[in-house]
Amino acid sequence: MTRTLIRTHAILTMDAGDRFLPGGAVLVEGNTIAGVLTAAELAAQPPASDAVIDARMLVLIPGFIQTHVHLCQTLFRGLAEDLELLDWLQHRIFPFEAAHSASSMYASARIGIAELLRGGTTTIMDMGSVHHEEEVVRALTESGMRAFAGKAMMDVNTAFPPLKEPTAESLRSTLEQAHQWHGSAGGRIRYAVAPRFVLSCSDALLRDAYAMTADFPGMLFHTHASENRHEMEAVRARCAMDNVAYFNHLGILHENTCLAHCIWVNDDEVSMMREHNAAVLHCPSSNLKLGSGIADVPHFMEQGIRVSLGADGAPCNNRLDMFREMHLAALIQKPGYGPRAMPARTVLRMATAGGAAALGIGGETGSIVAGKRADLQLLDLNSAWSAPAPATQDALASAIVHSCTPGNVHSVMIDGAWVYRGHEHTTLDVQRAVAEARTELDALLTRVVP
Repeated sequence: MTRTLIRTHAILTMDAGDRFLPGGAVLVEGNTIAGVLTAAELAAQPPASDAVIDARMLVLIPGFIQTHVHLCQTLFRGLAEDLELLDWLQHRIFPFEAAHSASSMYASARIGIAELLRGGTTTIMDMGSVHHEEEVVRALTESGMRAFAGKAMMDVNTAFPPLKEPTAESLRSTLEQAHQWHGSAGGRIRYAVAPRFVLSCSDALLRDAYAMTADFPGMLFHTHASENRHEMEAVRARCAMDNVAYFNHLGILHENTCLAHCIWVNDDEVSMMREHNAAVLHCPSSNLKLGSGIADVPHFMEQGIRVSLGADGAPCNNRLDMFREMHLAALIQKPGYGPRAMPARTVLRMATAGGAAALGIGGETGSIVAGKRADLQLLDLNSAWSAPAPATQDALASAIVHSCTPGNVHSVMIDGAWVYRGHEHTTLDVQRAVAEARTELDALLTRVVP
């Protein structure tokens, strides 16, 4: 088994003690972090290794974990502008998703994955569409990405009736996919059942989809909740209660329940989320662009609720860029809570260890700790827009959260393998992926039914 020693300028481990190691090194053995060494330990007794990577001009941090993404929508970037959520879905996203073929879905997923890897993201939780989920999983598997993935489950759709399927078929195909893919690719790919949101799901679908998770260790329940005021009005009209309260009423609010957005929640619902240890998936750029609002993240965190970050889909942000999500997650809270709210180290933790905690894989990834999987990224902070960054923990965290872009990502490792090395993809032909995405989009637009 190959042993690789990565010598760095500094390491932000994001471990439980928030350790910061100037001039440290990480030893990777196979797909696992075998050791995390201080500069003094490295000088006293360098560990035996098969290869040494000199990254002493670079900073090592865990790979980013984006907990809410829609790879099926990457093809629609720039085609659903200046609309609020329900109109955005009805007039753009639902018709586009319904027009997907297997090849356009694969192209959409692949170009999104290329962007994510270039931006330092090593793990995602993705919600697909109703059809062609096998193409999303194929692209994820080929790329080396770590992911939770699942088809969007929709058995109700008054906004765009062609994009739905019978309840029994949605449950049957989801179960079949879970058996096929949960734990596949050496454990990198896991399934998350994904009822889209209350307005597209019957009570039976929501209940039975959640019940399915009991048969698969580590399976998650991934859905949208309380994103938009008009959405909430429709939920109240149908359910006679608010969104999270309705999930609680159905018995589907638990520690493996992952709720995207959670902007329009009341105090009782916050208490329900805390009591059942549900996770919040915060998507600040999407929430701002769609005019949905601002989630009360500092309050959630004060209540002990797990909060993580995601870019959502490319048509509503329009980049799958964790650096921008971190920057916005910090800034949008400061006018209300003051400039000390959401410091950079807190936000960086949300993007790494916090994402792992939300997905229930904190024992496996999200921090640089011996025994965890080697999901790492090397950042070059010697750019005009991020330098100078003194080698202190707070200064480096601030540079990463507030100054860096994907252009600062030098290399990315997932499961001990380089998927992006020296600013170049190793598992994807990006030029080909972009060319195929353009061809597939042109063909898809001819299939769209208004």
